[in-house]
Amino acid sequence: MIGLFLGDTDFSNVVLNKIKRIQKKYFIIDFSKNGKFQKYKNSYRISIGKFGQIINLIKEKKSNKVLFAGKIAKPKFSTLRLDLKGIYYMPSVIRAAKLGDAAIIKSIIKILKNERIKVLSSIYFNPELAVKKGNYTKIKPSRLDNHSIKKGITYFGKLNNLDHIQALIVKEGKIIAREDNKGTQKMLSRLKQNSNGILIKFPKKKQDLRMDLPTIGLQTLKDCKKFGLKGIVLKSKKNIFLDRIQCIKFANKNRIFISVK
Repeated sequence: MIGLFLGDTDFSNVVLNKIKRIQKKYFIIDFSKNGKFQKYKNSYRISIGKFGQIINLIKEKKSNKVLFAGKIAKPKFSTLRLDLKGIYYMPSVIRAAKLGDAAIIKSIIKILKNERIKVLSSIYFNPELAVKKGNYTKIKPSRLDNHSIKKGITYFGKLNNLDHIQALIVKEGKIIAREDNKGTQKMLSRLKQNSNGILIKFPKKKQDLRMDLPTIGLQTLKDCKKFGLKGIVLKSKKNIFLDRIQCIKFANKNRIFISVK
């Protein structure tokens, strides 16, 4: 029996569908914004402040393993109702919230570990979503592109582990845009049309690879076309690549390269 902490984004659906396909027993703790998993009979909508209730449910299901999938947004702490364990643990979650959404999940992982509950990698059941080194499209980065990519990767290496940046745009050896806590799509929306840049999506420094891995899918490729990007660069085995066949087909048609370093 596996406990699934599911939030928003398509990735949570992909994980759930795979677990159903392999007939693994599961239950859901629905952390999505609008309760998108409420239709499932084995789904539970529990406030993040009720840690006692969450932990009791996991133990009641005779499970000691859980995984996180999908975006779990920061709650409005002033409106949360807390149980006894919530009162005990919430100060550490609030402190973490100041560092961003990913830090909230990290704090929850620590709480679960304290309760002897193991958190698996979000792609434990979907290893096929991680990509290996190589070029996945007919179009390949040019010599100048590789110079720009190297600059971007060097920049990632210099970030500290509290930075929100999981994506940036490079062009002609310069960084022209950086992701903030509003996400990649918001960063892309600030670009001019026909930017001719390259999107690099890498995990943050000291990223907890059990959750919040940088993700691309078909919408990412459509955004790249919209803003005139010439390619996407991912990190080997440390990105989630959704809709891979459709993405590669779309990239080839629109002369966008997908490269994994």
